[in-house]
Amino acid sequence: MDWSHYRFRSVWDLPAAPDAVFRVLEEVEAYPSWWREIRETIRHDEDTGVVRIRSFLPYELLVTVRSARRDPDAGVLEVAASGDLQGWARWTVSSYNGGSRAVYEQEVRVQRGLMRRFAVPGRPVFLLNHALMMRNGRRGLVGYLAQR
Repeated sequence: MDWSHYRFRSVWDLPAAPDAVFRVLEEVEAYPSWWREIRETIRHDEDTGVVRIRSFLPYELLVTVRSARRDPDAGVLEVAASGDLQGWARWTVSSYNGGSRAVYEQEVRVQRGLMRRFAVPGRPVFLLNHALMMRNGRRGLVGYLAQR
């Protein structure tokens, strides 16, 4: 088993129309305003940028993201990731229960040295860190959507 390999899936049920959720999720530059663990986003061009991430653990991740798929009709946003994390992430937004369901899927391999060295003993903490980050992201997005 590669202890530096992670596969995540989070489901966010949201009180907003799918098209409104999709529009917010494609505005990567706005993520820091509603998702506190996304500290900064820097766009390099139309399809590429860098995201700076830090949660409760005392380390920061720098991830270069490149648009791999943008399909508003299917509600899909997907990026390829490189840098401290290598792999992909995808949002799929659909109608659900009078609002939306946003499914976040991610498959990455950690490239950052310290996290790789502590891959086995640190795995439970890294998983908890990710779960808390996703919980905060959902809460932030609900508030952000309510203000729009």
